[in-house]
Amino acid sequence: MNLHEYQGKELLSSFGVRIQRGIVVSTPDEAVKAAEKLNKDTGTSWWVIKAQVHAGGRGKGGGVKLAKSLDQVRSISDDILGMRLITPQTSSEGKLVHQVLITEDVYYPGESETDEYYMSVLLNRSTGRNMIMYSTEGGMDIETVAEKTPHLIFTEEIDPSIGLQSFQCRKVAFNLGLSGLAFKEMTKFVSSLYKAYVSTDSSLFEINPVLKTSDNKIMAVDSKVSLDDNALFRHKDYSLLRDKREEDPTEVEAGEYGLNFVKLDGNVGCMVNGAGLAMATMDIIKMAGGNPANFLDVGGTADAKRVEQAFRIILKDDNVKAILVNIFGGIVRCDRVAQGIVDAYKNIGEINIPLIVRLQGTNASEAKKLIDESGLKVESVILLQEAADKVAEVLT
Repeated sequence: MNLHEYQGKELLSSFGVRIQRGIVVSTPDEAVKAAEKLNKDTGTSWWVIKAQVHAGGRGKGGGVKLAKSLDQVRSISDDILGMRLITPQTSSEGKLVHQVLITEDVYYPGESETDEYYMSVLLNRSTGRNMIMYSTEGGMDIETVAEKTPHLIFTEEIDPSIGLQSFQCRKVAFNLGLSGLAFKEMTKFVSSLYKAYVSTDSSLFEINPVLKTSDNKIMAVDSKVSLDDNALFRHKDYSLLRDKREEDPTEVEAGEYGLNFVKLDGNVGCMVNGAGLAMATMDIIKMAGGNPANFLDVGGTADAKRVEQAFRIILKDDNVKAILVNIFGGIVRCDRVAQGIVDAYKNIGEINIPLIVRLQGTNASEAKKLIDESGLKVESVILLQEAADKVAEVLT
């Protein structure tokens, strides 16, 4: 589950990480009041207005701007709120901005210059260990840094049996070229950041940039946080942070029915049980000359109601020209799925696109008989290759 920048910063702050202070608002009037409060509390006379959407590269799309007066705070907030923000990480339609974060200006003048760094905590799947990735090239896309200057990216892996050690925090600060107060601040920052990552059961904490201010403070100016969905049962309060407006409405609806659904850009709808079989089904669709319109796993306990809902969700996509149902009856019985298909067909009404069904496993013969005798326009096949041939046939 992804969080907004302001939510991620609130989590970081609760674990002792210094953050760029800000107030989230949803109207220009609220933006001005927030700016006035920040001026009173922090002394800042310039403010940064940031669009709150689940996407990186907001600045490139015009979603991050500096305001040097309260009038500019109002006008810039008015421009950003309600806009369709298009970034390298959004679709061509962009994301609708519902909120902006009004933050203090932390690039204030001082005796020394400010510096920006990149830092993230994530799982290194090849080693099975958590890893801190960091670089002196903050404020840039880490992919660009990796491509053009890979020697400027450092990693520090953490042994899960002993956790993050103090010498590792010092090593990070040393590799970033810090000394004195900034060195001490960075070691504290790294320790607190890692504690936040582990304690919240996150899958990613990315801070870009981490800022060294002119008075040698270290703080998070941005935050990208992804929480592990599978661990949310341990953090029920974090579930309240979910912003469904940032997610595909169809995927949200599917989740409410216990369906694992991901919308794609193809023309063949898929209904499968089991992630592995779903991937194989998508491959066979590609080999047949089609493109999967979705990933949909109905799960091992699918009943007639869930199957019907899966059909309704697939049919919401106007690009779907055919539907392939591929079920292996292990835990779920094939006849139960077949009954769900028949019921869905009758309840939804006439389905005007080809429907190809392959049911194998427990009660497969009963399932095939049920579908064949239903009188519905359903192509029943046995082999996966037959299913692929049917897909190719209906798409030509």
